[in-house]
This record gives sequence, structure tokens and C-alpha cells, in this order.
Amino acid sequence: MANWYTADLHFGHERIITFCNRPHGSLAEMNAALIANFQACVGQEDDLWILGDFAFGRADDYARFESWFHSLPGRKHLIIGNHDDEAVVSLPWASVEYMAEICDGGQALVLCHYPMLTWNGARGGALQLFGHVHDQWPGSRNSINVGVDQWDFRPVQLADIRRRAARLEVNKHWSDVESGSALD
Repeated sequence: MANWYTADLHFGHERIITFCNRPHGSLAEMNAALIANFQACVGQEDDLWILGDFAFGRADDYARFESWFHSLPGRKHLIIGNHDDEAVVSLPWASVEYMAEICDGGQALVLCHYPMLTWNGARGGALQLFGHVHDQWPGSRNSINVGVDQWDFRPVQLADIRRRAARLEVNKHWSDVESGSALD
């Protein structure tokens, strides 16, 4: 069993393609790509944490919401986002919260749709995972945007986040060396 994290799928939201410059020619193409990417990563016994904005539409779109929901693998948990109305919240999620504190492999995590300045355990090494802001990476050292727009339209695991953080640290170090600021 593994934990996967994501946010801002926006199933059914045609204008998100333009708003976020998503590389999809149509809404059907975007929805299909998201489903295929998730099916390629997440196992049926895994936990998939969706940190808000699962789908966009009207309450009477419940059948479409349900179809997308059941197309995704794993035990699905919803951290409610600003576009998750009653039709989304009423899907058969394993859990539904506005915020959750969990532990993944010994790492304390605070999950919220919105980025926060501070959170429980922030000074003790807890990471905050968020979505909502489609174009920001990272919020800070310990606050990570897990939205699909930041992760090639796939869910991520902590190992993915750590690899990217290490790569950013190396790039920052070399940038500092090249500019001479590392020698100060």
C-alpha cells in the first residue's frame, strides 16, 4: 500500500485548459489523460489523496462526477477545495475533510487545498501539501504544491517530492556558485 497525492484535477472544467495552459486539445482529451496517468501509477490498494478541486460542474452532473471518480484507482480521500460542491463531496470517498494530518513512512504531513504560512508541526519537520495555486512551485522548503499542473498531470509520492527538492537544491547551489554569492 502506497500513498499518492494530487490536487486540481478539474475534471469537466473546459476553461482550465486555457487558464493553466494545459497541453490538451479538448476537455475529453484532458479527462482521458488524467485518468490514464493515474491508472498507470496508483494501485487498487493504494491511498489517493486529492487535495481539492476534483471536478467542476453543476450539481446535476453527478453521473459524470461518479464516472470520473470510479475511473481512478485506489482508496480515494478528498480534502475539500473551493470547486468541490455537494455533488463532489457526496461521492463515496474513503474520507472527506477540509484539512488532514497524516503520517506517511514516518513523515508528518498536513494536507489542505490552500497553501498556508504555517501549520501544526511546521517547525518540527512536518510538510504541508497543497493545491489551489496552479502555477507555484514550491511554496517554501516545507510546503509543496502537489497540483497536477506541477507534476506532469500525475499524482506524486513523497519520494517524487524529495527527488525534485534535492534537484532544486543542487541547481540553487550551482546558480549561487556561478553568480559568486556562494563564496560570500
